[in-house]
Amino acid sequence: MTYWIGIDGGGTKTAFALSAADGVPIQTLATTGCSYQVLGVEAVVNILRKDTARLLSQAGVEWSDCAGCCIGLPCYGENPEIDSFIVKQMEKAFAPVPVHIVNDAEVGWAGSLECHEGIHVVAGTGSIAFGRGCDGQSARSGGWDEFYGDEGSCYWVGRQAMSLFSKEADGRVPKGALYDIVRKECGLLRDFYFTHVVKESYAPYRTEVAAFQKYACQAAEAGDHAAAELYREAARELALMVRAIKKQLRFSTDIVDVSYFGGLFKAGELILKPFREEVEALDCNLKPPCRTATEGALLLAIKYFNA
Repeated sequence: MTYWIGIDGGGTKTAFALSAADGVPIQTLATTGCSYQVLGVEAVVNILRKDTARLLSQAGVEWSDCAGCCIGLPCYGENPEIDSFIVKQMEKAFAPVPVHIVNDAEVGWAGSLECHEGIHVVAGTGSIAFGRGCDGQSARSGGWDEFYGDEGSCYWVGRQAMSLFSKEADGRVPKGALYDIVRKECGLLRDFYFTHVVKESYAPYRTEVAAFQKYACQAAEAGDHAAAELYREAARELALMVRAIKKQLRFSTDIVDVSYFGGLFKAGELILKPFREEVEALDCNLKPPCRTATEGALLLAIKYFNA
């Protein structure tokens, strides 16, 4: 039997899957993140090779039994020299299995919309959108950098929630549930100790800032209207990416499907309701993802190496 490998790499976690020609995973594996900007290219290549070998071993499959592997990587497609180096190193490490490398947003699209035309939005630690039109052309929006971008992501909401706490603490806006939640979770004896906590425990760590988003979610669910507004703002930011891609591509239908992945959507209707309203105003239809991003990588591998 012939097998395919799909890898969904992310800044926080990496997921591996093995399938036959139907794209249904028969073996999966989850490990830590694989951002080359954090770990370096050689370390990422070694990690992916080692964990893929573990995946195959668990399934009792040899490298020679695999017809191809698709790898979705964060930040791929942003630096031609590094991209070329990544491809060469991956091809060498995965031989004799051929590899196809794309941005991780593309494997998300492939899974959520099963490779059909439409737009896919990721709002996890960062934010990015990817779309493919009826003629096969693709476009990307967002995914720039947390320093000046990643609007609508968990990181972005986390930072906005920190700012909101400071405003609730010093009286610029009325105190809401977020104020008490943050004081308790951060163990603050005085409000202004928050500055030290942020500098020591959050600011140096992108994932920790993103995790702070959960306090905004808890506060919004407890009736903090200012915290709930952060999710409406996030929805507007994410919809801007949808609008940008819709303008760039041709679609065969008047109503374009938009799907989504990412930790921000674990907030449920807090984000889904305003996001749904925003995309419907753009003549789009918000739909839950059909498959995972890892399955999307499998579908792309099968499609690419069966061409």
